Amino acid sequence: MDKLTFYRTCVKQLLQKYATYRPAHGEIEVQTIFDNDNEHYQLVMLGWDKGERVYGCTMHLDIKDGKIWIQHNSTDALIARELIAMGVAKEDVVIGFHAPYKRSFNPLAYIDSEIL
Repeated sequence: MDKLTFYRTCVKQLLQKYATYRPAHGEIEVQTIFDNDNEHYQLVMLGWDKGERVYGCTMHLDIKDGKIWIQHNSTDALIARELIAMGVAKEDVVIGFHAPYKRSFNPLAYIDSEIL
Protein backbone atom coordinates (compact mmCIF):
# COMPACT_ATOMS: atom_id res chain seq x y z
CA MET A 1 0.00 0.00 0.00
CA ASP A 2 1.42 3.38 -0.93
CA LYS A 3 1.81 6.15 1.63
CA LEU A 4 -1.16 8.24 0.46
CA THR A 5 -3.51 5.25 0.53
CA PHE A 6 -2.25 4.28 3.98
CA TYR A 7 -2.71 7.82 5.35
CA ARG A 8 -6.23 8.01 3.88
CA THR A 9 -7.06 4.71 5.55
CA CYS A 10 -5.71 5.89 8.91
CA VAL A 11 -7.62 9.19 8.77
CA LYS A 12 -10.87 7.48 7.80
CA GLN A 13 -10.53 4.82 10.50
CA LEU A 14 -9.83 7.49 13.11
CA LEU A 15 -12.88 9.58 12.14
CA GLN A 16 -15.11 6.51 11.87
CA LYS A 17 -14.08 5.53 15.38
CA TYR A 18 -15.08 8.92 16.78
CA ALA A 19 -18.29 8.91 14.72
CA THR A 20 -19.51 6.01 16.85
CA TYR A 21 -19.49 8.23 19.94
CA ARG A 22 -22.87 9.87 20.40
CA PRO A 23 -23.69 12.88 22.57
CA ALA A 24 -25.48 11.96 25.79
CA HIS A 25 -28.30 14.42 25.14
CA GLY A 26 -30.21 15.88 22.24
CA GLU A 27 -31.03 14.43 18.87
CA ILE A 28 -27.57 14.77 17.37
CA GLU A 29 -26.39 13.05 14.21
CA VAL A 30 -22.67 12.45 13.74
CA GLN A 31 -21.48 12.48 10.13
CA THR A 32 -18.17 11.65 8.52
CA ILE A 33 -17.32 13.63 5.41
CA PHE A 34 -14.63 12.12 3.19
CA ASP A 35 -13.46 14.12 0.15
CA ASN A 36 -10.81 11.90 -1.44
CA ASP A 37 -10.45 14.15 -4.49
CA ASN A 38 -9.31 17.14 -2.42
CA GLU A 39 -8.04 15.20 0.64
CA HIS A 40 -10.39 16.84 3.18
CA TYR A 41 -11.86 14.73 5.98
CA GLN A 42 -14.27 15.91 8.68
CA LEU A 43 -16.41 14.77 11.57
CA VAL A 44 -19.52 16.93 11.89
CA MET A 45 -22.32 16.99 14.46
CA LEU A 46 -25.77 18.28 13.62
CA GLY A 47 -29.24 18.15 15.04
CA TRP A 48 -31.22 19.61 17.92
CA ASP A 49 -30.78 19.85 21.66
CA LYS A 50 -33.40 21.45 23.93
CA GLY A 51 -34.91 23.36 21.01
CA GLU A 52 -31.54 24.74 19.88
CA ARG A 53 -29.85 23.92 16.59
CA VAL A 54 -26.56 22.08 16.91
CA TYR A 55 -24.09 22.18 14.05
CA GLY A 56 -20.34 22.08 14.06
CA CYS A 57 -17.18 20.50 12.81
CA THR A 58 -15.64 18.42 15.58
CA MET A 59 -12.55 17.24 13.69
CA HIS A 60 -11.05 18.31 10.38
CA LEU A 61 -8.00 16.65 8.85
CA ASP A 62 -6.38 17.21 5.46
CA ILE A 63 -3.70 15.32 3.62
CA LYS A 64 -1.36 17.65 1.77
CA ASP A 65 2.23 17.48 0.66
CA GLY A 66 2.47 13.92 1.95
CA LYS A 67 1.48 14.86 5.50
CA ILE A 68 -1.64 14.65 7.63
CA TRP A 69 -2.68 18.11 8.79
CA ILE A 70 -4.91 18.32 11.84
CA GLN A 71 -6.81 21.50 11.03
CA HIS A 72 -9.31 21.34 13.89
CA ASN A 73 -9.95 19.15 16.91
CA SER A 74 -12.56 20.36 19.38
CA THR A 75 -12.32 17.21 21.49
CA ASP A 76 -9.86 16.25 24.20
CA ALA A 77 -8.73 13.25 22.12
CA LEU A 78 -5.04 13.26 21.26
CA ILE A 79 -5.52 12.29 17.65
CA ALA A 80 -1.93 13.05 16.58
CA ARG A 81 -0.74 10.42 19.02
CA GLU A 82 -3.40 8.01 17.75
CA LEU A 83 -2.27 8.52 14.16
CA ILE A 84 1.35 7.87 15.15
CA ALA A 85 0.29 4.71 17.01
CA MET A 86 -1.43 3.58 13.79
CA GLY A 87 1.91 3.82 11.97
CA VAL A 88 1.90 7.36 10.59
CA ALA A 89 5.39 8.86 10.74
CA LYS A 90 5.63 11.47 13.50
CA GLU A 91 7.20 13.97 11.11
CA ASP A 92 4.18 13.54 8.80
CA VAL A 93 1.65 14.79 11.38
CA VAL A 94 1.18 18.55 11.38
CA ILE A 95 -0.88 20.38 14.00
CA GLY A 96 -2.34 22.90 11.58
CA PHE A 97 -4.14 24.90 14.24
CA HIS A 98 -0.80 25.85 15.82
CA ALA A 99 0.81 28.94 14.35
CA PRO A 100 3.63 28.21 11.87
CA TYR A 101 6.18 30.00 14.08
CA LYS A 102 5.27 27.71 16.98
CA ARG A 103 5.72 24.60 14.83
CA SER A 104 9.14 25.80 13.68
CA PHE A 105 10.69 25.79 17.19
CA ASN A 106 10.74 22.02 17.33
CA PRO A 107 8.61 20.36 14.65
CA LEU A 108 8.28 17.07 16.53
CA ALA A 109 7.86 18.28 20.11
CA TYR A 110 4.69 20.28 19.46
CA ILE A 111 2.73 17.05 18.99
CA ASP A 112 3.07 16.49 22.74
CA SER A 113 1.21 19.76 23.32
CA GLU A 114 -1.45 18.97 20.72
CA ILE A 115 -4.45 20.30 22.60
CA LEU A 116 -2.90 23.54 23.83
